[in-house]
Amino acid sequence: MGKEQFRSAYAKILAKAWTDEAFKQRLLASPRTVLEEHGIDAPEGIEFKVVEQTNSVIHLILPPRPVSGEITAEALEKRDAAGWTSGPGCCL
Repeated sequence: MGKEQFRSAYAKILAKAWTDEAFKQRLLASPRTVLEEHGIDAPEGIEFKVVEQTNSVIHLILPPRPVSGEITAEALEKRDAAGWTSGPGCCL
């Protein structure tokens, strides 16, 4: 699945979760199942967690440490500019 296809499928999941409480609860409880039902590959060995952000709770994602290369703020800014650390599906 390409990046645009992923974003489209993910947008549909978000829209449904915002309008259908039962669907949202399924997504929170069984993200792998919901992702696969919407055509998003959920590789075995990868655990998926869905957390709900609210107006009073913001989740910050701590990505895995790079295995090679220099770890500096400048290096991370370059990676982020390429979409490495932000946006839906950045790490899939």
